Amino acid sequence: MRYSIDHKSPIPLHAQAETLLRQLIAEEDYQNGKIMPNEVELAKILAISRTTLRQAINKLVFEGLLVRKKRVGTKVAQTGVSSKSNNWLSFSQEMKLRGITIRNFELHVTWEMPNTEVIRFFEIKPDKQVLKMERVRGKTDEPFVYFASYFHPRVGLTGDEDFKRPLYELLEHEHSVIATLSKEEISAMASDEFIAGKLRIPVGSPILFRKRFVFDQGERPIEFNIGYYKADSFVYTVESTR
Repeated sequence: MRYSIDHKSPIPLHAQAETLLRQLIAEEDYQNGKIMPNEVELAKILAISRTTLRQAINKLVFEGLLVRKKRVGTKVAQTGVSSKSNNWLSFSQEMKLRGITIRNFELHVTWEMPNTEVIRFFEIKPDKQVLKMERVRGKTDEPFVYFASYFHPRVGLTGDEDFKRPLYELLEHEHSVIATLSKEEISAMASDEFIAGKLRIPVGSPILFRKRFVFDQGERPIEFNIGYYKADSFVYTVESTR
């Protein structure tokens, strides 16, 4: 294939480089173990810095699609997609991987004064407003999750974006913000009146509470997300190897 990117495109160079690398990864030769193009040479061909190219490579390494070895080079990973990769996917992308069609029952975007937990996570001043997005989502016939996401002001969201798009795709393509790390906490609780109303379940029904802290490539906080799931609609799987 011809190695090239469009330097006049509004799409960031590192994102274009990533797209190119994903195309290479899909090629049979690289799937069969062929070493990926040399980093120095590819950067020259694309007329981008090694730092920009490395940003794209590092993301794919983090996803478990590529492996790098000193004095050998970069190759396509032969193992399946790692749990790390799925961990920071948006909800839409998670459900798409599972073949589930998702419907938005509610979508609200507002500017709010954040609570103490959000302030501490973002390390912002208490009087700084943040963008909050609330969504009720589920299968075509019933909702099963209520989300509330808070975004760091640094991200640059205005509230006018099309939030029906996959969230992390939107952040990357429109704001050059790439989500690469997600830390999560999951616990069980009973639904209060607010959550029960959103999920159309009796008050006191069992639900799973999922708290997600999302960071960019520089490990800077970009999103604070909380989700309330019907207990019978969410299974969290962890795979470990030794």
